[in-house]
Amino acid sequence: MTASNPASVVPSIHDRFAAVRQRIAQTCVEVRRDPASVILTAVSKTQPSEALEAALATGQRVFGENRVQEAQAHWAERRAALPDLELRLIGPLQTNKAVEAVELFDVIETLDREKLASALAAAMQKTGRRPRVLVQVNTGAEPQKAGVLPADADALIAAARDVHGLTVEGLMCIPPADEAPDPHFKMLGEIAARNGLSVLSMGMSGDYEAAIRSGATHVRVGSALFGERNTPLKPS
Repeated sequence: MTASNPASVVPSIHDRFAAVRQRIAQTCVEVRRDPASVILTAVSKTQPSEALEAALATGQRVFGENRVQEAQAHWAERRAALPDLELRLIGPLQTNKAVEAVELFDVIETLDREKLASALAAAMQKTGRRPRVLVQVNTGAEPQKAGVLPADADALIAAARDVHGLTVEGLMCIPPADEAPDPHFKMLGEIAARNGLSVLSMGMSGDYEAAIRSGATHVRVGSALFGERNTPLKPS
């Protein structure tokens, strides 16, 4: 059953995308950054087909998915008609899904261990596709969360590049929900800088403006675009 909110008071997906893009642009202007330097990744996990079509109708072409199988259901048939589509894996990846992930995604943001780097390299050799890679850093050292520990990040970046030949272009993090995100964003930026990495995927619906102020190049936004999962959204 859907929530009882009258549809007339629920913002459309079109309106939500417009509002988030405006906030991104305004934040960039405040910190003297070019708004084009921040890419909006729309987190499309769990979304129905009509929501995806509504997002595409706004011109959105960069989407983040958490699971390989769900992403295949969302995008496998749409890809042929969308040559400018970019799919980014933003959820944890098991090594036995490496081939499927490499076949579908353009960017894998969740490399967090050398075993996975090896599996991705083998999958790329097998498929002939070479997605770019981000290393996920567990900046809060949370035991329940994926990501390499900060102290081990440099070694993993080096191994991914030099041993396994992956195209590592940046870092990703998810700060602890109960802590201010700014120190975590700063830490990620420092790790990136000393490893010569230019891409920082950080910031979600509740903190993407803070992430932009800390140098994010990609922000991963879901509920601010599509609404909470129990809230019915008008497609347009």
